[in-house]
Amino acid sequence: MNRRHLLQTASSGFGFLAFSALAHQAAAASGGALFPKSTALPARAKRVIFLCMRGGPSHVDLFDHKPELLRRSGSPAQLGKAATGATLLGPVQPLRQRGRSGLWVSDLYPKLAAHADDLCVINSMHTDLPNHAQAFGQMHTGSFQFVRPSLGAWTLYGLGSENQNLPGFITLNPPADFGGAQNYGSAFLPAVFQGTKIGGSALPDLYAALLGKDEEPGLPMKNLGLPGDSRPVQRAQLDLLKGLNQEKLERDRWNPEIEGAIESFELAFRMQDEVPEVLDIRSEPEAVRRLYGIGSKSTNDRFARQCLLARRLAEAGVRFIEVTAPVNWDHHYLLRDSIAKTCAATDQPIAALLTDLKRRGLLEDTLVIWAGEFGRTPYAQSGDGRDHNHKGYSLWMAGGGVRGGLAYGATDDFGYEAVENAVHIHDWHATILHLLGLDHRRLTYEYGGRKFRLTNVSGEVVRGVLA
Repeated sequence: MNRRHLLQTASSGFGFLAFSALAHQAAAASGGALFPKSTALPARAKRVIFLCMRGGPSHVDLFDHKPELLRRSGSPAQLGKAATGATLLGPVQPLRQRGRSGLWVSDLYPKLAAHADDLCVINSMHTDLPNHAQAFGQMHTGSFQFVRPSLGAWTLYGLGSENQNLPGFITLNPPADFGGAQNYGSAFLPAVFQGTKIGGSALPDLYAALLGKDEEPGLPMKNLGLPGDSRPVQRAQLDLLKGLNQEKLERDRWNPEIEGAIESFELAFRMQDEVPEVLDIRSEPEAVRRLYGIGSKSTNDRFARQCLLARRLAEAGVRFIEVTAPVNWDHHYLLRDSIAKTCAATDQPIAALLTDLKRRGLLEDTLVIWAGEFGRTPYAQSGDGRDHNHKGYSLWMAGGGVRGGLAYGATDDFGYEAVENAVHIHDWHATILHLLGLDHRRLTYEYGGRKFRLTNVSGEVVRGVLA
């Protein structure tokens, strides 16, 4: 039976069965863009949960202990032209050594501090620009100048997906600004590798429904199925559309957009079986919901649900999950009160996520990342805030092959600039890919006559953080 005859009979029962069987055989033979791939290096992590702290958390108030900054708080800052006329501002709450490792963590994060021996804190991060949009874009894509594939898209491109019924890359509550969809997009990579957005700050009511709010039962994703159509009819319609797309693909010989469309339609069809169950957190025991702080007055309920959902998605085989905390870390003013509220809103859900992953045996092969686009200045802005600082800041990782209880690198005595084992964004990206079993120099995609990679033409694996 030729392709044209199959297309003519696809809407009938026999046509559906014949075409579907052949399509599935072809997909199995070709492997498919999202099928799991072998890695060039031994993989220490199978998946990533990226806790994105949008706005630039203050490293000197959270993880970067600076006794000299504390001692000279209130003195004139002598840190270059940017600090002319400013005064040094010590941490608003004490940092203390925690756990067996003695890792420094602020009193602002008491529940996270209990996991100090699992955290690998890099205190010597630096990026290229101190502007939100550019730094946020570089953190996600490696570039602040051009549209490039996101870290999650590169991960999915290199590894494929562990679960063919779910998107391999899901982003929860991504911001509409700071580059918007570019931060989880695939750029010139095939469209099938872009992130699937769930929720968003512009749609708070829909977002609540997506996360399974008790008083809003039903499907957590809109437009997942075609109302009134049975599965066989949907399959027949999809097979017809797929056949037309494949005919165009054969004529064009190479068309990544058509390839991505075929993969996306197939994934959407398969998602109907598994997505509603995975996203429905009402099935979780009450003790687990309390662990994450869902319903707590101090915790941000939305973020608590996101963290619980991230664990469920990781458990279900999603390769890359990004959770953007719906709180503001951009503390130019009222630092003491603002950072206390922000930390309280995120402390329990993050600690619960680490606890939950560990007791389920998932932390050892799940790389958890906590990071913002830059840090803050050690000198005061307007007396009670901190300005942007891209020259030195902190982030942490846990599980997935990193050394727990480690503080890597250092800034100067005041936390202004990375001076020891400085880690650039490209180095950090190279390290993440290495932990996933991918060589950042070999993970390339040819576009516009040259081979592109996440780390552009630089980047070194930070071997000092590897377990």
